[in-house]
Amino acid sequence: MHMQNKENEINNFYKDHTLIINELERSIKIYNWDFILSFLPKGSFLVGGYIRDIILGRISLEVDVDIVVPSNAIDIGQRISDTFQGKFIVLDKEREVVRIILNHISIDIAKQISPTIEGDLKSRDFSINAIAFLFDKNCLLDPLNGIKDLELSILRTYSTKNLLDDPLRMLRCFRFVSELNFNIDKQLIYFIKKNREKITLVAKERINYEIHRIVRGINAVQSILLVKKFNIFGFETLYKDSFFIDLEGINYDQLSQNEKDEFLPLFFVVQILDEFSLEKFKFSKSDIVKAKLLRKWHLILRERNISQLNELERFNLHQELEGILPSFIFYLPQNLRSDWLNRWRDKDDKLFHPTNLVNGDLIKKHLKIENGPLMGKLLYYLSKELAFNRLQNLDEAIYKAKRWIEQNAPKCD
Repeated sequence: MHMQNKENEINNFYKDHTLIINELERSIKIYNWDFILSFLPKGSFLVGGYIRDIILGRISLEVDVDIVVPSNAIDIGQRISDTFQGKFIVLDKEREVVRIILNHISIDIAKQISPTIEGDLKSRDFSINAIAFLFDKNCLLDPLNGIKDLELSILRTYSTKNLLDDPLRMLRCFRFVSELNFNIDKQLIYFIKKNREKITLVAKERINYEIHRIVRGINAVQSILLVKKFNIFGFETLYKDSFFIDLEGINYDQLSQNEKDEFLPLFFVVQILDEFSLEKFKFSKSDIVKAKLLRKWHLILRERNISQLNELERFNLHQELEGILPSFIFYLPQNLRSDWLNRWRDKDDKLFHPTNLVNGDLIKKHLKIENGPLMGKLLYYLSKELAFNRLQNLDEAIYKAKRWIEQNAPKCD
C-alpha cells in the first residue's frame, strides 16, 4: 500500500504543474540564486536541465542554471557579475551567450533566438530540456510534452535539424542514457546511426566533456554498450583490434562505491577509445599513459596465463598498474579478481604496492653512490626484493645494496 501511494504521488507530481512550480520556487530560494531575478527583464524564462532535474528530483549542491532573456544577454550578465563579484565569461558573443559563476552556482544567460518562446523551445535538443518556467507569469510552458517524456524516461527531439545544427547533441543522448537511465526514441536511434560521423566534426574539447560525463553516470554500462553497438565514433579497426570484454557479465559490486567512482571511468573509456582516439579527443597525457598500460598488460595476459609470468614480469605488472589496478581487475580470470582486489586494498602488501624500503637519501648516507641511472636501478632492485619478502629491515637493505653495487657498478681500468 505504501509503495502504491508513493507511485501515485509521483504520477500526480508529473501531471500537476502547480506542484512542479512550487518545487521550482522552493529550490530557487534553497539554492540561493533568487537574488538575480530582479535583474531579469520581462519575458525572461528558466529552461533546460534545472527544470528537468527538479522534476526528476536530481538537483545537487552544484547548481547549473539556464536563463533566456528577450535581448541584451551580455549586458544583463555583466551587471549581475559586477554586482555580486562573480566570474564572467562570454561563451558566444555573436549569439549572446554568457556564463556567470558565483560560488556553487553557474548561471548561463542567452538571448532568445526565436520571435516566440515556443519557437525558442522547439529549437532545443530534446523535449525533456524544452520545458520553460516563465518568471513574470509564474507558469510552466511545455509545448513538446517534455514532462510526459520525463515520466516515460524517453529521449525525443522535436526536429532532427536541431541535432544537425549542433551534432554534439547526438552524443549527449548517450550521456542522458548514462546519467538518467533513459531510453532513446527509435526514430532518434535511426537518425544517430545514419549521421554519427558528424559528431567528430565538433570541437574535440566538447566531445571530451561528454565522454567524461558518459563514463561517470550511474547507468554507464548500458550507455557504453550503445556507443559500441552503434559504432558512434566510426572506428571499425578499433573494435576489431581491441580489448573489449563482456560488460554485462561483470560483477561491478566487487568494487566499493569509492572504487567505482575512481576507477570505472577509465575502464569504460578504454572500452570505446584507443590511445590514438584519446589523444585526438584531447584526453590528458596521464589518461593516455594509463590506457596504454591497461592495453599492454591485457595483451600479455591474453597470450599467457598469469601463473606463467616470471618474477620480474609479475613485479613490473604491479609496479606499472599499482595506481589503477581496479581499472584492470576485470581483465583477470574471474577466480582471481577478489583476491587481487583484497591484496591491493592492503597497503602493507609490498607486491601490490611496490615501494622502496629505503629512499635515495638513506642509500647515499650509508653508501658512496650519487643520484643517476645506477641509483635508479638499485632502488628498483631493492623494491623487487622487498615485494617478494627477501628484505626484512634496513640493515638487510644496506647489506644487499652493497653487494649489488659491487656486482653492478662500472669498473675502472
